[in-house]
Amino acid sequence: MIKGQKREETGKKASKLMRKEGLVPCNIYGEKKGENGLPEALAFAVPMTELRKIVYTPHIYVVNIEIDGVHHPAIIKEMQFHPVSDALLHIDFYEINESKPITIGIPVKLNGLAQGVRDGGRLSLIVRKVNVTAKFQDIPETLDIDVTNLTIGKSIKVGELNFPGLEMATSKEVVVCTIKATRKSNAAAQEATEEA
Repeated sequence: MIKGQKREETGKKASKLMRKEGLVPCNIYGEKKGENGLPEALAFAVPMTELRKIVYTPHIYVVNIEIDGVHHPAIIKEMQFHPVSDALLHIDFYEINESKPITIGIPVKLNGLAQGVRDGGRLSLIVRKVNVTAKFQDIPETLDIDVTNLTIGKSIKVGELNFPGLEMATSKEVVVCTIKATRKSNAAAQEATEEA
């Protein structure tokens, strides 16, 4: 759980002052919508010391945020870092509701020794995360993909992935991983052709 305090002052100047005090400006978006029909943000600030444990991890966590005594279960939607110093500048959270599906990027994990790698090819992970839509309790920590039967020149696309309870939100045509030929594999193929 992390504790935040509602911020009345928003804008660049206020955010700069907050960061000087060791606070990180944050927004939480929930089901509440403004007059324009867009999700309304609740602006708050959290000490960087509290955020460290949830920011520097590849895992997806439900974060219980307490703002002025009110609890908001949420997930990290987006983080902004300083381009030079890499300091955390801002976080957007998305409030979750256990009965409603959400769309979130899940890290891809490749499992097994691919046939193409055994034949001298090189396995390349093209996308590190795939967006899925599901109820939060059905979302896994990683999307485990078995690459054992993948051969040189072949790839796995999002459309070929199938996980119970998950709907793929990333385009079906997006390539997740592929096995590229290398000099070594080309030489081996040449040798095999000559022998035949």
